[in-house]
Amino acid sequence: MSFTAADRLARAQTQLLAANDLDINKLQNGLADLWGRGADYGDLYFEMTTRDTWSLERGKVARAAFGISQGIGARTVTGENTAFAYSSDISSKAIDAVTAAARAMQSHGRDVAETGRGVEIKALSQDSQAYSTLEAAGGIDTIQKVALLRRLDDLARAVDPRITEVNAQLAVEDATILVCATDGTLAGDIRPQVRVNISVVAEGNTRRASGSAGDGGRFTLGEFNDGRLEKMVRKATSIALTNLEAIPSPAGEMTVVLGNGFPGVLLHEAIGHGLEGDFHRKRESVFNGMMGQRIAAPGVNVFDDATVPDARGSLNIDDEGVVGQRTMLIEDGRLVGLMQDKTSARIMKDRMTGNGRRQSYADLPMTRMTNTFLERGPYAPEEIIASVKNGIYAVEFSGGTVDITSGQFNFSAEKAFLIEDGKVTAPIEGATLIGVGNGALKHISMIGNDLELGIGFCGKAGQTVPVCVGQPTIRIDNIVVGGAGA
Repeated sequence: MSFTAADRLARAQTQLLAANDLDINKLQNGLADLWGRGADYGDLYFEMTTRDTWSLERGKVARAAFGISQGIGARTVTGENTAFAYSSDISSKAIDAVTAAARAMQSHGRDVAETGRGVEIKALSQDSQAYSTLEAAGGIDTIQKVALLRRLDDLARAVDPRITEVNAQLAVEDATILVCATDGTLAGDIRPQVRVNISVVAEGNTRRASGSAGDGGRFTLGEFNDGRLEKMVRKATSIALTNLEAIPSPAGEMTVVLGNGFPGVLLHEAIGHGLEGDFHRKRESVFNGMMGQRIAAPGVNVFDDATVPDARGSLNIDDEGVVGQRTMLIEDGRLVGLMQDKTSARIMKDRMTGNGRRQSYADLPMTRMTNTFLERGPYAPEEIIASVKNGIYAVEFSGGTVDITSGQFNFSAEKAFLIEDGKVTAPIEGATLIGVGNGALKHISMIGNDLELGIGFCGKAGQTVPVCVGQPTIRIDNIVVGGAGA
């Protein structure tokens, strides 16, 4: 069933306004108060979120929690100065309090006359419709949630007797948001989110190794059928069992083949953050002043796409009420676009791209990624591996760090192998990729046809939001690998 922008706005108004004896007139008056001392922009953000989480350890329920959070955030922006106040109450009194607080902070020390500007808000008529589900649980009850986790446990233990520990978690979240702003924005969204994770420990030959996998998105918990669960189990157990046999990684400059899916986290960290508009506005990105220039090899195309159906990072509208979009960042190796929120777009005189995101009503929005990936290319993964005389094949990553200003990064492989004479051979451990983001992209020589997205969390300035990262299998030449054999 498809739900339009009008359907979602009506539901948001019912849950967030009507249920709290509020109406559009109250919102317009609140916005007029925010705008009253000559501010460039002001907005009110309403949110109500429910979260249901379960954890299974050693075959038993270890933790379960249910929570509800709700509130209002009020923001006013003048130039590059922002004032923000929030309340966990949704009421007429709370709107008065947060708008007065934000307005007072913004005007502190300034002698600005009252302008008396009125605000007319109008419902958004179009959005991306990236997801249509209105309830994440999808009718799955408590007993069925626990059964799902126990099924994961059973599947993992059946793979190999060396799997000695299994932990499984699920999270179900439903968020309703409403945004109104002095630029006339009035938009609402209903955002389901489900996530299932498994982590395992394997023991053998006096060694222990772990592995993990996760899946989720903006769909119902009922989508986790046996096929989906088995895929997660294969991934987690394969990482753990492979690493039981791993030998130390070689070190030095070499050719590296990166697997598809979550290894796109390297792109997300080393490149993606550097293409967020606020870092450019503050001149903190290694890519400042490089618009139109080549920052990657020919054939490299990178997108941030909030419209991917049902994906974890997708947004019908962002947290500023801007329609979710597909934004090309790199085209044929050249920098062609940035991700923008409203403030950065206004100051930089660029277009808004629907990348204004916040962790909750108690946080300021900022430029954030949604689903960021390197587009597929012409090669089969087998062709890419066969083309390498000697190198490594990094199938999965466990994490890493990046410096936005310099672009320097290091990422640790969670599952990797040697490539010898075009064939995947021994598993290795301790491989770390080291380099500079745009330098690494310039050394991409082959791009696979097997694009896949992986799920994750993205942290920035103390806020965390759900995202997808992704890429097809790729070959990168002349990249530095720090290994256990260094």
